[in-house]
Amino acid sequence: MYPLVYGKSAVNSSACSVESAEKCEEGCLQESLVKGKVVVCNSTDSFEALANGAVAGISLNRTPNVAFVTSFPLSALSQEDLNSLVSYIKSESSPVATVLRTEESFSQLAPVVAAFSSRGPNTIATDILKPDISAPGVEILAAFSPEVSPSSSVYDTRRVKYSVLSGTSMSCPHVTGVAAYIRTFHPQWSPSMVKSAIMTTAWPMNASETGFVSNEFAYGAGHVDPISATNPGLVYDLTKADYTAFLCGMKYNETMVKLISGEAATCTGENLPRNLNYPSMSAKLLGSKSSFIVSFKRTVTNVGAPNSIYKSKVVLNLGSKLNVKVFPSALVFKKVNEKQSFTAIVTGSTLDSKLLLSANLIWSDGTHNVRSPIVVYKSE
Repeated sequence: MYPLVYGKSAVNSSACSVESAEKCEEGCLQESLVKGKVVVCNSTDSFEALANGAVAGISLNRTPNVAFVTSFPLSALSQEDLNSLVSYIKSESSPVATVLRTEESFSQLAPVVAAFSSRGPNTIATDILKPDISAPGVEILAAFSPEVSPSSSVYDTRRVKYSVLSGTSMSCPHVTGVAAYIRTFHPQWSPSMVKSAIMTTAWPMNASETGFVSNEFAYGAGHVDPISATNPGLVYDLTKADYTAFLCGMKYNETMVKLISGEAATCTGENLPRNLNYPSMSAKLLGSKSSFIVSFKRTVTNVGAPNSIYKSKVVLNLGSKLNVKVFPSALVFKKVNEKQSFTAIVTGSTLDSKLLLSANLIWSDGTHNVRSPIVVYKSE
């Protein structure tokens, strides 16, 4: 059993303000008042308490629902619970158990995008949906450098070969591994074909909360499915010429395009960025018109069976008032690697600048389901 002490009550008055002491900022705590106690800090950092001999700390949760490694025993609470604990320490009139509420269990069957994950929309190429895909990135057992401690604290002398990490840096190697896995089955595929296979076979996801960036702007095409990605049926392929036309459509001049491509390029005609042969379809609409019409041109390559017919189906997401027509509505392939083109025309009205409208275009031959998200949103 160890006594509790609030950072404010352990302030080194000659070093800093009471407010800084509440947060346990560097140089604010008096060692004689902290040593051998559990220190409560109204911040996400308790390292100063450790440096002054605290046996444990209680601080603000910096990463809700995500485990992280600390340099000493630490309990991370919500702001509400931390405020309750501080009130208890000040009053000392009731047991801690009566003022701390039980957190709901964060156990969900469906994948959920972590709060710290980057969100769309794409701020540069506004008609290209980002992110592309969701992948495991929370509480991953990962290799760790022995050059630093697992908590990144200068007071932590531990060195490990593995640690539990969370972040995009964890999702990225998962997708990289999936891409390498697909290439073992299809070594001749281009990077864009591999990317298409990953995106169009992903598990559909639902928004975990309301808001402009809680759906496709959070998870893109969905959650990666490695097994299905090895056999997508159809893929959206891209060549260097496609990217050159895309850059021209982004209003890059020929000098800039040459710097990127390494070759002389001629920008001709009107190349809409939204017509890049991408596995997803997105359009940012300008102006205040109550109704809109937008089209997407795409070409798919048959990597499934010869003599196959793919029929289109459009599935609207909850609350989306979109009308999507696909021409042609069926694609007939006679051989493998054959290409077929189609156009998706999307119409609608009353587009809110704080919401996006979305649907899914699915090409199916009865075995494969090639799914592409369609997103339409409005600028502020």
